[in-house]
Amino acid sequence: MNVIVSNKYSAMLSSLSTKIDLIKTIDGEFQVDDLIAQFDNFFFNKMILDITAISGYQDISQIQRLSFGMDMSKVILLLDDSPVVNSQQYLSELVSMGIYNFTRNIDAIAYLIDNPNTYKDVAQFHMLGSSNQMMEQPQQQARNSKGMFGFNSNTGNEKSFINSSISMPSIGGTRVIGIKDLTDHAGATTLLYMLKKQLSEHYSVLGLELDKNDFLYFNDPDLKSVSSRELRTILDNPINNYNVILIDINSSAEEANCTEMLYLIEPSTLMLNKMIRRDRNILDKIKGMKIVLNKSLLDQSDIRDFEGEARCSVFHNIPPLDDKKDKHRVLDELLNKLGFDKNRPVGETSRATRLFGIVKE
Repeated sequence: MNVIVSNKYSAMLSSLSTKIDLIKTIDGEFQVDDLIAQFDNFFFNKMILDITAISGYQDISQIQRLSFGMDMSKVILLLDDSPVVNSQQYLSELVSMGIYNFTRNIDAIAYLIDNPNTYKDVAQFHMLGSSNQMMEQPQQQARNSKGMFGFNSNTGNEKSFINSSISMPSIGGTRVIGIKDLTDHAGATTLLYMLKKQLSEHYSVLGLELDKNDFLYFNDPDLKSVSSRELRTILDNPINNYNVILIDINSSAEEANCTEMLYLIEPSTLMLNKMIRRDRNILDKIKGMKIVLNKSLLDQSDIRDFEGEARCSVFHNIPPLDDKKDKHRVLDELLNKLGFDKNRPVGETSRATRLFGIVKE
């Protein structure tokens, strides 16, 4: 069941009652804290939120405050036609907060309920770092567009923007690489730990995991467990002197705050079938992603078969590894592919001290 919070566009939004299941509708202008409190323990599928119902909505910090207290992956934001809200900077800030489901097209709302956007769908609105490569869209053209997002777009420019802005990005000189499991238990946490160890030979590396506390068991001060809400503050820290930040995304919606992503698949029959049953469209969604097969026993022939059936390219294949070893050639090969030229694949070494490192020093 869904919720509508409306104000300026209440009449138009009322037409959705015949298209979607509704459990609650409220109308008016609300303070951010009041909205958060009202829906804090209220279960709903999606919230269709008229942006004019948020008091002070043209100040992007109000939307940020809302994102701190509400799961924005469940919110479809209906934008107004004001120049501020439709500016490049405002839309880019929405994407930076992980808010992907926004539109000025009433007809698009019902579609977005069942087909939520991913970062790829809104990447053309995202200005990364100090980049000025944001696709230019005159405001009048944007207001007249009838596309899915209610914005005018040029396919050629969009592709150029995505390719040039996302392939090798950085935040303040730091590479921010997210790792996310696509199949259950694909090993993102342990892989991040091993990559961090190997990268630390040549680079200053911080590892973060979002909304879990598994890093507690690795006894490494540069592996930190934080909440999704804290991530942006950490990335924006002006005294950050890390060359690399690795992020275990877990189930959060923070891919937008990572400037590179690795998506892990454990290619066993059980895990692949679970993944596909959970999301029937997953094979279409992973096209173009950096897919890493982890804990994989596939050989090159198997990988070619996998790529043919899944209609995607495998970025790297990692067999089951011993996380007690300090170095793995296959991980240096992955890091080398990612552009870390100091991590040349030269072999594997074992830890010279305690084998399991159980006792904290």
